[in-house]
Order: sequence, then C-alpha cells, then structure tokens
Amino acid sequence: MTRWYSRLPLRSRLAMLVGLAVAVAVAVSAAACWVITRDRLTGQLDDTLSSVTDEANVAKLYAYCQGQPQSYAPTPYTIRLITATGAVCHDPDKPRIPVQRADVLVAERQPTSSVRTVRAENGTEMRVYDRSAQDTDGNRLAISIATPMDQVTQPLNQLALVLLLVAGVGVLGAATAGLWVARAGLEPVDRLTDAVEHIARTEDLTTRIPVDGEDEIARLSRSFNSMTAALAASRDLQQQLIADAGHELRTPLTSLRTNIDLLVRSEQSGRPIPAADKEALLVSVKAQMGELAALIGDLQELSRPERGPAAVEVVALHDIVGSALERARLRGPSLSITADLDPWYVRAEPAGLERAVVNLLDNAVKFSPPGGSVEVRLAGGELTVRDHGPGIPQDELPHVFERFWRSPSARSLPGSGLGLSIVARTAEQAGGAVRLRSADLGGTEAVLTLPGAATPPPEMPR
Repeated sequence: MTRWYSRLPLRSRLAMLVGLAVAVAVAVSAAACWVITRDRLTGQLDDTLSSVTDEANVAKLYAYCQGQPQSYAPTPYTIRLITATGAVCHDPDKPRIPVQRADVLVAERQPTSSVRTVRAENGTEMRVYDRSAQDTDGNRLAISIATPMDQVTQPLNQLALVLLLVAGVGVLGAATAGLWVARAGLEPVDRLTDAVEHIARTEDLTTRIPVDGEDEIARLSRSFNSMTAALAASRDLQQQLIADAGHELRTPLTSLRTNIDLLVRSEQSGRPIPAADKEALLVSVKAQMGELAALIGDLQELSRPERGPAAVEVVALHDIVGSALERARLRGPSLSITADLDPWYVRAEPAGLERAVVNLLDNAVKFSPPGGSVEVRLAGGELTVRDHGPGIPQDELPHVFERFWRSPSARSLPGSGLGLSIVARTAEQAGGAVRLRSADLGGTEAVLTLPGAATPPPEMPR
C-alpha cells in the first residue's frame, strides 16, 4: 500500500488526502445526524405509546379474554393483557408478540412500566410499551401497547439514502477541488522543477524563477535563484582563475623551456656554452622554477576551501610577525628592517596567518630600494608595514587585492599577483581587514587589522 501510494504524483496524493479527510468528516457528521434522528423519532414514538389509553378496546379485550365475544374499534395499536403468571390475552386481529420476562415484571410492578423493541411472530419489528394495571378483581396485570417500528425505520432509511448521496457528491466535489487546489498550489513547484531540469540538461546557471508573493514557495524560489546566482558566480570565478593561472604560468614555462632547450642543444651539438653564460642560464632556470613553485603554492592556497572551526585556534600574532621578520631580513639583507611589536593574540588558522604576514613583508622588501628601510609596528591589533619604495598610484589602489592583478610598474619583478589576495582572504576569515595606502614622504603602508582573542591559551607566555 505504501509503495503504491508513494508512486503517485504529489498532486494526486494531495487530492486523495483532501477527499479522504472530507469523506471522514462527512461520514462522522452523517452518522451523528442519523443517530440523533433515530433517537428523536424513537423518543417521540415512546411518548405517543405512553399517552395511549384506549380504555374501550382494553375493556373489550378483557371481556374477550373472559370468553365474551366482542367487536373492536379500529386502532393502529396491538393491545395485550399479561398476568403476573405470564398468561397473555392477545388481540386476535393483530400479529402475536411473544411474552418476555420484562412483561411479567411490569405485571408484578417491578417496574411499573417499560418500553422496548421486540419482533412479532410474523417478523414485524414492534415498539412495545407496558404499564402496570389490575382487573376488577384486583389481580395484577400489565397492559401492553405496541405499534410497528415502520414509522421510525422508514424515515431513517430515507435519511440514510439522502445522507449517502450527499456524502458521495461532497467527497467527489472535495476530491475535484483538492486536485484543482493541488494543481494551482504546486504550479510554482512545477516551475522550479522545470528550471532544475533545464539547468541539469543545459548547465545554464543564468536561469531564474519568477517570484511572486511572500509564501513558502516564494521563499524557496528566492533561495533557488540565490543558489544558482552563487553557483554562476563561483563558476565564473573558477573559469577566471583557470584562465589567469594559465596566463601567468605560460610566461615562466616559456622562458624555462627556452633556457632548457639551449642547454640541451649545447650538449647535443658538442658546442659548449661559455661558462659565464651557462651559469647565467642555470641561475635563470632556478629562478623560474622558484617562481613556478611560488605561483603553484599561491594557487593551492586560494583553491583551498574555507577552514572549519576546528582549524582555528588562538595564536600569538607578535610571535608570527617575529618569525616572518627573520625571513624578510634574509630576503633583503641590504635593508634596514625595524620592528616594534606589542603582544596580541588572535583566533585564526596559524599557517594561513603566517603566510599572510610573510606576503606583506615580502611586498615591502620587494619594492624597497637597496639600502632602504622597512618599519613594522604591531599595536592594539593593528599590524602596520611601511616601506620607502615608489609607492602605488591612487588609481591602482582599488585593484591591489584582485587576483593576478599587478601594477604595470611591477611587471618585471618576480611575483604572481596573488600575494595580497591571500592576505585579504586570510584577514576576512579571521574577522579582520587589510588595506593599503600611500605613506607620507613616499612609499606604501599596509595595515592589517585583526580582532583580539579574549585570553591567550595557558601554555603561551604573556
């Protein structure tokens, strides 16, 4: 049953549920109406029987029972006289009704009256009312007045037929209305289904569903539109990343291939390259391999998914900056790098935060002139890295955090254009921000702001 039901379309199931609900409601109402009507009609019949006296026919029946022939007045009732011993005198012209224990008890005045439904010998269902009485000699007896139940059962049968017809029409109408309501209510779901099937078939993420109203279906449609828009944006970013990565990889690979081809032809032709030129080629190959490795590392960093809460921990930002400063001094031995670091603890992913700080310092070292200076300061959760290089034009500042964007003046310098993108992403993940601005008296100032942790972990020295 469940398997068969689950195979039906949703609108058919809704129509069936509506029809079933209406059928149950109509059936309960019809049954209640029938029972109430039966009780009312039976009560009215009992009241009528209890009010019947018909003393003349009772007296004639008593005389008849004494052996005196009598003629009766026409009456719709069946009259019996029942003694306390169970003897019965019956109207000879009416259907006979068997004497029961209840009749004898009424004759004995235990109780003085009773009413019930019995079946006559001819099969007719009779409503019988007994009341206590006594004959002229003072003997106890019961006078029984009975009438057929047709005046109750016939209206009840007619009422049942009417209720059945009305219930059938009501259920069919409810099922039809339920099907119409289900079709109208599920129309937005049909549009959503068509859109999903269209996207699955064509991979067209620009498909949008018209949204009308504020109900649950409208919310679902808006959520679907937002999801497809996010997927489209993600796919565009992915395609852009692949295209940009291919473009950035092409230059060092071409140069690397050219240098390697020169070395291979020199070995194959037996014409050695001068030692100085060969050493320059090898240095160039090594530099290009390093550039490729850095570019691949940056791409891997950007392609990694968002870190979960388990990867975030409380770290000492001043210690990370100190480690990054040691690497920066090795890369710029001719530079004067000064630092003023106050303790500051943040919640972040340690490896990502260290890479972001290293990228900021590498930028400062790369753009500083020989013999120049770099000032690093950490205070109140704000890390400031200032160089004295050529600076960044104001019209280029909005683009510095874009992937693969490089200033025209920096095209000849090593780098992939991903370093500051990684810094911006790391800052955002840690709940902070990063910005670049032109420094007074020339150069560039990078400011990384990170919110502090409530307390450092116990194992960290203060």
